[in-house]
Amino acid sequence: MAKLYFHYSTMNAGKSTLLLQASHNYRERGMATYLLTAKLDDRAGARQIASRIGIAETADIFDAGTDLFAAIERRRTEGPVACVFLDEAQFLTREQVWQLARSVDDLGVPVMAYGLRVDFRGELFPGSAALLALADEMREVRTICHCGRKATMVVRRGPDGRALRDGAQVQIGGNETYVSLCRRHWREEIGDRPESLSD
Repeated sequence: MAKLYFHYSTMNAGKSTLLLQASHNYRERGMATYLLTAKLDDRAGARQIASRIGIAETADIFDAGTDLFAAIERRRTEGPVACVFLDEAQFLTREQVWQLARSVDDLGVPVMAYGLRVDFRGELFPGSAALLALADEMREVRTICHCGRKATMVVRRGPDGRALRDGAQVQIGGNETYVSLCRRHWREEIGDRPESLSD
């Protein structure tokens, strides 16, 4: 039975690596997959899902105006699709998450969405909030803070290296901009915790 999956984490947890590996596993068994990624994030090049460890695949792109149900239906006219893999799921709109859910329910196609849960302010992305509400299964992709605890938050650093507390929710960047931290150290970075309590 097809399901909508949400694989979530902070930055640099290996979500794209896991997506590409899972897609490869399907293809290795002769089953076709359909890959999608956000037009907004083209750091690896247009139409690319790329991992920090150096693997990449070409994908169709989506933006806020893309009808994902129609895109999946269109792709199925070219041949069977065993699974849809979508990267950068935090950039989905609520309506697009419903389109993915309808693809699962009405077309019988499993959808695996990978993305960030929260932004640098500790707030849910709209796409992630909708996926947390609608996904049949959720899987946390874990990464660690510099202290060794599980990282669940991310800070955005400004040009001076200091953690930012305000700004647009979306700013594309990598290790030069974002750092994944546990909640305790995230609070410390944004000035919500006395340094005297740090360890």
